[in-house]
Amino acid sequence: MRELLRWQLSGQRQRWPAWVETEQAKPDARVTGDALRLTFVGHATVLVQTDGVNLLTDPLWSDRASPLRFVGPKRVHAPGVALDDLPPIDIVLVSHNHYDHLDHDTLAALEMAHHPIFVTPLGNAACMPRTIARHRIVELDWDHRWHGENDVTVEAEAVAHWSARTRSDTNAALWAGFTVQVGTRKIYFAGDTGFAEGMPFSATAAKHGHFDAALLPIGAYAPRWFMADAHMDPDEAVAAHRLLGCPPTLGIHFGTFQLTDEARDEPEARLHALVQGDSALNAFRTLPPGGAWDVYRSS
Repeated sequence: MRELLRWQLSGQRQRWPAWVETEQAKPDARVTGDALRLTFVGHATVLVQTDGVNLLTDPLWSDRASPLRFVGPKRVHAPGVALDDLPPIDIVLVSHNHYDHLDHDTLAALEMAHHPIFVTPLGNAACMPRTIARHRIVELDWDHRWHGENDVTVEAEAVAHWSARTRSDTNAALWAGFTVQVGTRKIYFAGDTGFAEGMPFSATAAKHGHFDAALLPIGAYAPRWFMADAHMDPDEAVAAHRLLGCPPTLGIHFGTFQLTDEARDEPEARLHALVQGDSALNAFRTLPPGGAWDVYRSS
C-alpha cells in the first residue's frame, strides 16, 4: 500500500486523449484450412480464427475496466469489433481475474449469444457470471491441457503475474498464459506477465518448440520500479519474442485503458523503434483497433 500511494502521488502520469476515433471491423464467420487471422479488438482482446475455429482472448467490451460502471479506467476507443458483429465464438480464454481481463458483463453477453467453452486458470470459475453453465468452464493448472472438439488443445502456461478482485482475495486464484493448438497451427497467448529474467518464455519455448503466432503484452509498464514484476515493457517484450523463436507476434495490452503512467502512443512507438531494421524482429507488429492480420493464408 505504501508503494501504491507513492506511485499515485508521484505526478508522473501522462495525459491520454479522452477519445480516439477508430474503425470497427466485421470479421468473416470462419477462416478455414491452415489460414490464421488475428483481429485486434483492443487491450488484451484478440479474435483468433483458424481451421474453422473462432477464439477470443480476455474479452472486454465494457466502457470501464472496473467493478463499478461510474469510476475506474475508462475506454478511450470503441472495440475494434462490435459485440453484435462477432462471428460465432467457440472458445474464450480468460488469463486471470483482474478487471481488465475478466469482465462480467462481457462474459455474460458472450454466454448468452454464443455459449462458448471458457478456459481459465484454477480458481477463476468462482469469479465468472453465474449464468455460465459450470460444465462449460474449464479450469487448468499450469502445464495441464484441455482437449476440445475440432482437434483443439489448450494448455495453461506459467507466467509472472498475480491475481485479485478484492482486497481479501489476493492470489486466491491462479493466472496463466495459454498455448492453443488448432489443427496445424499453434498460438501462444501470454495474458499478463512480467519478464522474470525470461523464465516464463524460455520454459514455454523449450516445451513447445515452435509457434505459428504469439500475442505479447507491450503496455501498462510505467513506473518500472512498481510495474516490472507484473508487466513487460517493449524491450522485454522483444526479448520474450526472441526467446519464443521470433514467431509472427502481435503486440497487445496498450492504448485502450490508461492503467499506468506512460503516454498512450509510447508502447507502440518504442516497439517500432526496436524492431525497425532488424530482420529477425520484422514479425513483431501492432494493429489498430479493428485491424486484421492474415498471418497465414490457406496453402
